[in-house]
Amino acid sequence: MNAVLTLIMLVLSIVSGMLGIGVAFAAVPILSLYLPDLVNQVQPLSLLLNGITAMFSLMGFAQAGYVDWKRGGILAVVTTVFAPVGSYTAHLVSPVFIWIVYFISVIYLCWHLMRPEKPRAGKENFKLGALLAVPISIATGFLGVGPGFLLVPALVLVGFNTRSAAGMNALAVTPSSFSAVLPHWSDMRLDFWMDVPLLIAGAAGSLIGATLATKTIPEAHLRKILLAIILSATLYRLVRLIA
Repeated sequence: MNAVLTLIMLVLSIVSGMLGIGVAFAAVPILSLYLPDLVNQVQPLSLLLNGITAMFSLMGFAQAGYVDWKRGGILAVVTTVFAPVGSYTAHLVSPVFIWIVYFISVIYLCWHLMRPEKPRAGKENFKLGALLAVPISIATGFLGVGPGFLLVPALVLVGFNTRSAAGMNALAVTPSSFSAVLPHWSDMRLDFWMDVPLLIAGAAGSLIGATLATKTIPEAHLRKILLAIILSATLYRLVRLIA
């Protein structure tokens, strides 16, 4: 089981690394198939994976010159401050409600991935993007997935091209993912022999993904691959919840 899950995480990390979003959004439905406790097992592990994958994805985008350190640093401060608010809230509500919010978020992400990109070079509204980062950080901390999967679409919507958005996002997501783990710290239940291979696979996959994205892979293909993985995992999890 561990070998299969590690291989799955490697593939997911490569794809998420291509978009700089961190692996947690795609990892949550996969991990929930193996781990029974959403808040104390799945979410903290997903956030740790998200931080690791974002950090190594950042290395790839930075090497290719796609990271705006000043703007990305501002986003990192915003997301790091507000993500723990959502994580703390997750301990106060039913897991059923968390899954409802998760599935709504899936619908939004899929809608965004199917839309054509409309970058506005030199006319990006970064202030609006930073403002949107506040509710995004709280919501994704609540879901245990890190802000990346919503922050990249938000940055694209305010005018940034996807690769630039991915580079800034990778910087913003790294510290916020780790800060969002803190409210889970006292109650989280992690398995060393299961989790360490997943973290190593996530690190390797995200670095490979970022390197591929900045050199060879067309963005349209990236979106289709990510869309297929997220939809497959989420639909399977929905069937399991209903059954």
